[in-house]
Amino acid sequence: MKRIILLINFFFIATEPFSQTLGGNAVYNFLSQPGSAQVAALGGINISQQNNDVSLGLSNPALLRYTMHQQVATSFNGFLAGISNYSAVAAFHHHPTKINWGLGLQYLHYGNITQTDAAGNILGTIKPNDFALQLMASKQYNERFYIGAAVKFIQSNYGLFRSSGIAMDIGFNYIDTAQQLQAAIVVKNMGTQLSTYGGAAKEELPFDLQAGISKRLANAPLQFSLTAHNLHRLNILYNDTAFNGAEGDLRTAGLLQKTFAHLILATQFYVNDKIEFSIGYNFLRRQDLNIFNATSGLNGLTAGAGFLHKKLHIRYATGFYQQSVFHQFTLNFNVAGSPLY
Repeated sequence: MKRIILLINFFFIATEPFSQTLGGNAVYNFLSQPGSAQVAALGGINISQQNNDVSLGLSNPALLRYTMHQQVATSFNGFLAGISNYSAVAAFHHHPTKINWGLGLQYLHYGNITQTDAAGNILGTIKPNDFALQLMASKQYNERFYIGAAVKFIQSNYGLFRSSGIAMDIGFNYIDTAQQLQAAIVVKNMGTQLSTYGGAAKEELPFDLQAGISKRLANAPLQFSLTAHNLHRLNILYNDTAFNGAEGDLRTAGLLQKTFAHLILATQFYVNDKIEFSIGYNFLRRQDLNIFNATSGLNGLTAGAGFLHKKLHIRYATGFYQQSVFHQFTLNFNVAGSPLY
């Protein structure tokens, strides 16, 4: 336990210089996209979810378990205008060292974009994309603690402009199986650019300090989750001069509004051992998407469902952005044909 506490203190000190990044000003923001339909349905961020889904390792490497041995999860998310987000995760348990290893890929394709010069002459078509390849590992300490880490290589390609970087996640997980309680802390995207776009100055990565807790009720088929993100700074509301002039200056928001912007609430309802429904509410997303003097509708709300066959888990998620929605699907299976408990 002393080693774990010392490691936590070290990473808080080491990541202090990265804690000044303002929302929207960081590079490689695609790293913040949920890598699975389950997480997307739970509000976009969840680091303490309790089930046997290997794609959860993309959110928190400490969630990798030995029961995920030889599991593979693939995910697809279709956005507007031909933009697509893909992810894949595979896990392996090394019995001699009792380490759970994982390999993950996140890929975001922005569709086909016409390339022009300053005068508007068409030069061709570019296919901009971002991807991150990450190696994950987790290990259990005592009966209730897990520690996990992920190292990411990041590549960004926007026509003639290219950039690469490296980042690291550190996750801690506490689990109480008797009380069906799980809590976690994750420090995400500590790193730097290896090369910059066009030789420009280095930009900061989307550093994030997150904490979460999930509790399943003993006498009801419900699980509740509370997740807090961007805990290293108080005011994370959108800040843009033109936007503030048209929609109101969010910098004048009160302490309560700034506090709730860090929170995501989520619930899962288990119809039986084969079907589940999820719903999430992201306070920051709702605030960012609301339009002055316009109906806000279901902004910030996400929902999803899962069909859990013993050999294949299929999950779907959708979210509401003004009048548009996204659709994300995840397939989870074991390559050896073993049941997914």
